[in-house]
Amino acid sequence: MEILGTTLRVCVDDLETSTAFYERVTGTRALRFERGGVSVAAVGSFLLMSGPEAELEVLRKVAATIAVDDVDAAYGTLSEAGAKIVAGPLPTPVGRNLIALHPDGSVFEYVDRRQ
Repeated sequence: MEILGTTLRVCVDDLETSTAFYERVTGTRALRFERGGVSVAAVGSFLLMSGPEAELEVLRKVAATIAVDDVDAAYGTLSEAGAKIVAGPLPTPVGRNLIALHPDGSVFEYVDRRQ
């Protein structure tokens, strides 16, 4: 499993205002999509999320999103190392993901990008 980068997850009340701020700070345009009733704007290394509190409460438990070259390889490596795969691999708008609970109690999302 090769780790390609990390995205910080930020739950926000006002997605439009926050997106404009992060676009200006990073100098990049947001990629927007909806997932499970949550509006998402991916801006540079930030994943901004806004939606119903019940959905955000779950999302706040995931510390960060980690980009990998292959979610299947990540699944194998994480499982062999003692992580518990909580969800996935599942398709996303840009690839696949899985959620893993590390032995220390940390929860991370692992994603790959597939055409």
